[in-house]
Amino acid sequence: MLNMDFLKEVLIETNEQEWVASPMAGVWRKPLAREEAERGHATSMVKYEAGSFFRSHPHPGGEEIFVINGVFSDESGDYPAGSYFRNPAGTSHAPHSKLGCELFVKLHQFSADDRAQLNIDTNTFLESGQSYHLLHQHQDESVYWLNLLPASDLSLLPEAILKKSAAEMLILSGELDYNNQTLSKASWLRTSDFNIALLSIKSNVVVWFKSGHF
Repeated sequence: MLNMDFLKEVLIETNEQEWVASPMAGVWRKPLAREEAERGHATSMVKYEAGSFFRSHPHPGGEEIFVINGVFSDESGDYPAGSYFRNPAGTSHAPHSKLGCELFVKLHQFSADDRAQLNIDTNTFLESGQSYHLLHQHQDESVYWLNLLPASDLSLLPEAILKKSAAEMLILSGELDYNNQTLSKASWLRTSDFNIALLSIKSNVVVWFKSGHF
């Protein structure tokens, strides 16, 4: 098991990690939290080399993905960088990448009654200048895309972000400080007691943020 004590704060600079080979040639991973080697709860960075693929397979506990760069594909279509999608339990696909891509992936973490299947292009939010957008909500779980500036009034963010709760975030671009720790692009933080008062925006920063889910 890896980082499965959810009461402990975990900060990983994923750019400093080495890629680890997966069971399929050309597909690599950087495990962030993991229950077992090839099953159960898993949060990872994943890289597909050009032309690599996984055979068709199901995800019994659901699959949540944010495309970091490149283009990720399956039989339903192509997902460019900035795509956020969710495949609930009971779905399956055969993922591949023609030119290569990198992903942030969460497996086996859906509530049993969370049946939403989503495909959202967050690039449209950046182009329109939005400061935040709700990507998904189910019971206490909320997933947001955030686009923050040093001058941003953080008190205007949604209550799901402002209240103290279990949360995790992945820095997609830019830099911020949290609890006297600097998080730059590709930093992943998971904390059982997120506090907005400990957050300071250093530069224009884009963040995937999730709360209330553990």
